[in-house]
Amino acid sequence: MKDIVADSWYPEPYDLGSSEIIKFMSSISVDNLEDLKSYALNESEQYWKAVLEYCQIEFETIPTDYVDVSAGKEFPAWFPGAKLNYVNTVLSWASRDETADNPAVIAESEDGSVDSLTYRELELRVRQFGAGLTKIGVSKGDCVGLLMENGIEATISLLGVASTGAIVVPLFSGFGVDPIVARLSAAEAKVVIGSTGFERRGKTINTEKVVLAAVSKLESVQSVIWKGLPTTRASDIEEFDWHEIAQTSADLFRPLPVGANDPFMVIYTSGTTGQPKGIVHTHGGFPIKIAHDAVVHFDVRPGDVFCWPADIGWIAGTLVMCSALMRGASLVSYDGAPDFPDWSRMSQLVERHQITHFGSAPTLIRGLATHEGQALEGDRSSIRLLITAGEAIDRENFLWFQNNFAQGSRPLINYTGGTEASGALLSSVVIEPIVPGGFNTVSPGVDAVIVDSSGHEVAAGEVGELAIRSPFLGMTHSFWHDDERYLNTYWETIPGLWVHGDLVTKGEGDAFFVVGRSDDTIKVAGKRLGPAEVEDIALTFSEVSEAAAIGVNDDQKGQRLVLFIVLNEDIGGMDNKTLTTTVAESIGERLGRPFKPSKVYTVDQLPKTRSSKIMRRVLRNAYCGLPLGDLSSLDNLQAIDAIKMVSQRK
Repeated sequence: MKDIVADSWYPEPYDLGSSEIIKFMSSISVDNLEDLKSYALNESEQYWKAVLEYCQIEFETIPTDYVDVSAGKEFPAWFPGAKLNYVNTVLSWASRDETADNPAVIAESEDGSVDSLTYRELELRVRQFGAGLTKIGVSKGDCVGLLMENGIEATISLLGVASTGAIVVPLFSGFGVDPIVARLSAAEAKVVIGSTGFERRGKTINTEKVVLAAVSKLESVQSVIWKGLPTTRASDIEEFDWHEIAQTSADLFRPLPVGANDPFMVIYTSGTTGQPKGIVHTHGGFPIKIAHDAVVHFDVRPGDVFCWPADIGWIAGTLVMCSALMRGASLVSYDGAPDFPDWSRMSQLVERHQITHFGSAPTLIRGLATHEGQALEGDRSSIRLLITAGEAIDRENFLWFQNNFAQGSRPLINYTGGTEASGALLSSVVIEPIVPGGFNTVSPGVDAVIVDSSGHEVAAGEVGELAIRSPFLGMTHSFWHDDERYLNTYWETIPGLWVHGDLVTKGEGDAFFVVGRSDDTIKVAGKRLGPAEVEDIALTFSEVSEAAAIGVNDDQKGQRLVLFIVLNEDIGGMDNKTLTTTVAESIGERLGRPFKPSKVYTVDQLPKTRSSKIMRRVLRNAYCGLPLGDLSSLDNLQAIDAIKMVSQRK
């Protein structure tokens, strides 16, 4: 085994003998990770055939090949000739004696109430909902908006839509009218499934008014299916009760087999400019890639209990659902604030449901670490594996999560891919050491390389663009009705390469580190810097709970570095002026004097998405007085006003 840097996690006998990746490798007579990756790239058809068999993917018509690239590698057709509906793979666990009566979904609400469905019950409920959708006219290819809080109804809704051959358009439960209209008008949605409201921090969030205002502006929408009784009627639109739809007789309904390249989801993601991009995912792409990753990276097997709090409106919602349900595990869905009524909520959730797999965004990890006393109150001994994703994580908080929340002996899997990629491009596996904050492998089947702006591979230790040389299973099937923008976004920055937009460096022992997004790159006096490199240093100060670095235009240096920090209220220490000066000096000392921040500001909060990603683009534009761009992903609009006030002190 390779000699890795200090504080690395090392595999234990279970990982090297009984983990899912070991079992899968044994099924194809592969002995080590390097041979597995080589086999996945050089014998792709055989590799993915083995994945389909191991993951027990249900096909109506078996594929004749792995991929057809006759339209160009930018537009691959996966599993030619195949017919399937991925929902059938989920529901197949209901027909197996060992899983039929296991919980499929365990839903806990913020008020503490818990509901659950077995796989046998889920199979019936999804078919009933699919039958109800069919009865009101939903059919293959129709787009259906879904705005709903996490829980059993949201799970049934998403699977039910896909079962009809229709296309779900997930919507963030915190969206206002404009982002809903932008997404559903672009998708030409025919139906909206919406919740009238939900509880958050003990208060009712009214979503009925937002949905009604949005559908009044959408000519394509013909009907709304309400979870909860609406207080106002929609004009000129049919309205249905979710529970009535969900009680339709399912005797004659079975999930509709479709082509492997037929879409089941169009999910919109914000770009730095222009309207949100409609990412297209297919029955033969996204779910199979996630099932693969659940085996190779997450070590998920039937009977496991999987929890990763994520809004159903973002890609993580469907990813988490597939990670559990495609593998016959129990999905624990939590609808509420992770720190309500206090910071013990997540560990108590683990204890109550005996969660074996727990995922978290780095921002939540930092919150848990800051409130360690409460955060560790619940028994976490059931945890077998932790996951983090969404943004770069600093070494200190990575180690805290691994060594404290999982009590040190179990691995923390760092995972990065994105909305456009389905699952992992880079991740970790439990059969190799894991360096804190890093990834220990390219995901098998992904032909990844780190390149400079000319497409040449960079040396170890240098920062470069994460690029993919060949089409990979799970990649978006273009943008919805916009091939030109899709090509321009991924394939034309460096011709012939999919340029993902992540800045990556390769460290010791084949460890990879994501240091930021390309559009977050800071370039001071010609020297390129990833924001995470700056933020990691700031986060070593106990007084700092969060940090975000941006590059600001400078006539002399091209850009100058500006840092925003959020203070840890539970820790005293230095006064603000002394702290900001000390942080700036420390960064200059550790990264070199050219990289000393020109300004360090303390703010109460940073602009974030609901899934806790820091929106550095919004932060930068607000500080610089530039147009803010698409704010539909922003969860805390008030953060912008604080940044604008700070900018007046420039």
